[in-house]
Amino acid sequence: MKKVSLSVAAVSVAMGLGSASAADLGKVYTKAPPLIEVVSPWDFAFGGAIMSNYVFRGVTQSNNQPAGTVYFEPRYNVTPNLQLYVGSAATSISFANRAAAEIDIYGGIRPTFGPVAFDFGVFGYLYPGGTCTGGLPGSGTDANVICPNEANPVFLANGNVMKKDVSFYEVYGKVAYTFNDYFTLGGNVFYSPNFLNTGADGTYASITGKITAPGTFFGTSGIGAYVSGEFGRQWLGTSDAFYGTGIPGNQYQFGIDYADYNTWNVGVGFTYKVFTLDLRYSGTDMSQGDCNAFTSDYNASQPNNVTPINPGGIGSKWCGDTFIAKLSADVTLGALK
Repeated sequence: MKKVSLSVAAVSVAMGLGSASAADLGKVYTKAPPLIEVVSPWDFAFGGAIMSNYVFRGVTQSNNQPAGTVYFEPRYNVTPNLQLYVGSAATSISFANRAAAEIDIYGGIRPTFGPVAFDFGVFGYLYPGGTCTGGLPGSGTDANVICPNEANPVFLANGNVMKKDVSFYEVYGKVAYTFNDYFTLGGNVFYSPNFLNTGADGTYASITGKITAPGTFFGTSGIGAYVSGEFGRQWLGTSDAFYGTGIPGNQYQFGIDYADYNTWNVGVGFTYKVFTLDLRYSGTDMSQGDCNAFTSDYNASQPNNVTPINPGGIGSKWCGDTFIAKLSADVTLGALK
């Protein structure tokens, strides 16, 4: 009996030791729980571009010459379908008032509902470094007369005039519907109570479309492609007395009732990683005479372009059809991770 009892006790001890060892080994080799990755709601987009011509709604802002731009846009993702953003951009320009550059400050909100994406915000266009501009001394647009507070006004031989500061802001709303991976259709509306600080209100509305080529279109090269276009209309009100035709000897009594116009563009683009090459045709139906009255083109010289708002008859090519080549790079920090 003692031998049996000892045997049972020995087995019990052995089993106990075995269980304890297994438990200890189990603790050693058990996998740690998976780490939960914390995704920051912040993201930052930035980039730049060089282009053969800086065209804004069918009108060149760079005297039909090359231009460059850079931008930076912090973003905060409240939810996966709601983004807040602010941004700033700088672009080279060539205006009659010799402004140094276009500086853009903007911000807004981008809510998304399934395939429908909205964008609402405010866009400010700043043009620092400008100088009040008028015609030659003794002319009906004498800069010494229309720029009484300017120490060194600019004189233009063609008689065009421009304010020292043409900064303005717009409020906007955009919507885009993504039908599938290949086709997107959108619409935009912009409104300014004082477009280009002329005193005239401005409303711009457009429809846009984009067709993206399938990912296998260029095989495994990593090159993407798209075709896109826009058709828009710019409505403009009447300027203040600084700009005007009026009557001989008192041409600044009245403002200019700027001509409304249509504009369009269509082009093809190629993408590779963060780079995009966009080749685009842009045009408007604005006449050269009305274009001169609207833009104050400092080198306008086309004769026989008399219109009700351009009695001098000098025409501008700043609103004509043009081809634009643009190479850009766009990066987000989120995409780099």
